[in-house]
Amino acid sequence: MPPKIVEVIENGVCAACGACEATCPLNAVHVDLEAERRDPNNLTYYVHGAACEVCEDCLTCSRVCPVVDGFPTDEFDNVRSFRGGKSELEGQDGAVVSAILKSLFEQGEIDCAVGIKRDEDWKIEPFILTKASDVDLSKGTKYTSAPVLSQLKEAMAKYEKIAVVGVPCQAHAAALMRENMTDRIALVIGILCMESFTEEALCENIIPKIMGLDITKVVKMDFGGGKFWAYTKNGDNGEEPEAHSVAIKEVAPLARNPCHHCLDYTAYYADISVGSVGAPDGWNSVIVRTEIGEKYLNKVKGIEYMDDPKPGMFLIKKLADQKHKNNAPKEGGAH
Repeated sequence: MPPKIVEVIENGVCAACGACEATCPLNAVHVDLEAERRDPNNLTYYVHGAACEVCEDCLTCSRVCPVVDGFPTDEFDNVRSFRGGKSELEGQDGAVVSAILKSLFEQGEIDCAVGIKRDEDWKIEPFILTKASDVDLSKGTKYTSAPVLSQLKEAMAKYEKIAVVGVPCQAHAAALMRENMTDRIALVIGILCMESFTEEALCENIIPKIMGLDITKVVKMDFGGGKFWAYTKNGDNGEEPEAHSVAIKEVAPLARNPCHHCLDYTAYYADISVGSVGAPDGWNSVIVRTEIGEKYLNKVKGIEYMDDPKPGMFLIKKLADQKHKNNAPKEGGAH
């Protein structure tokens, strides 16, 4: 009997979070960057052959798979607190995630974190952060996905106190790993996410073809006001980047297939959820969801908070409802 994740892969809904690769005791699973290109019978994507052929039915992969575990019924029933937050660090919006990681590194509260860095062509790579200065390499939202959690195999072998930063599917899987197999994941920070793209879709189609931009000139990407935004360098004398936009409806169909089935916008399973939606420009929304999140956030220095930020939780809930409506299984269909 093949593990449940084989059905997840065969049905094209694998989130490519990397948790199965990090936890498989046989090293059978290797997660490629693009979920839709994987096949459980294609030896290219597995270290020791197809997972079904070497599986010993330990079911570890199924216990940490966010798709197998399913989605929350109510994304907001575990909210402990909601505030706006910003730091003086350079980063996306309020740079709250960077501030959390830097402060916890400096205080010795975490030994490492797993995240993503990018080059000037916006090509991404998961990596392990081991000191506060590494946080600068991971700043900013990338909008492409990579198997971040695959880095946890190495991290768990070397470090005692690990922080994970990821989109909802990655935060969910990290929480499942902590619940089922390890006490080394100290903190899970989730990023609000409507969808993400493959590197090919974003860097070879959306930016150059749909928006007509040079990817090497893009310094920031964002969603807002019903549009997808890309900001390009505008001179070399500290001038404000030039904003370019396209309607979300033009790019949303190009999102990764698993994103079209996801029913978690706010990273429900994270200890702390962070995003730009719901907060004023230059600020982040900060949602504390667990006692662990509250404990660690209370230790963090360098964040300024705003109570009852606007437009507030109303907008976050509106977008969560929209994601659920768009992605809910159709009548008679399976999810």
